Amino acid sequence: MSEHAIEFLRGWIGEKVHCQSHARIEKQAETLARECAAKAAEVGIPLEDIQEEVGDIQELIASRLEEAAEADEQQASGGATK
Repeated sequence: MSEHAIEFLRGWIGEKVHCQSHARIEKQAETLARECAAKAAEVGIPLEDIQEEVGDIQELIASRLEEAAEADEQQASGGATK
């Protein structure tokens, strides 16, 4: 994948992926994946270029949403120790 495509995806996920409740993660990931694909096309990055590098973008976004939700839960509980 081109460096431009990688930078686009990192920036886009950073802007759009925020903490969600676990119940909403899959629906939100689906919506964000569609938005990401549309925006990538607008800037001339084929979805295939992104998928070649990271696989299914919906799964990637869902993973990031889950990470954000877990981090938020840990902060809310006072930073649970391992």
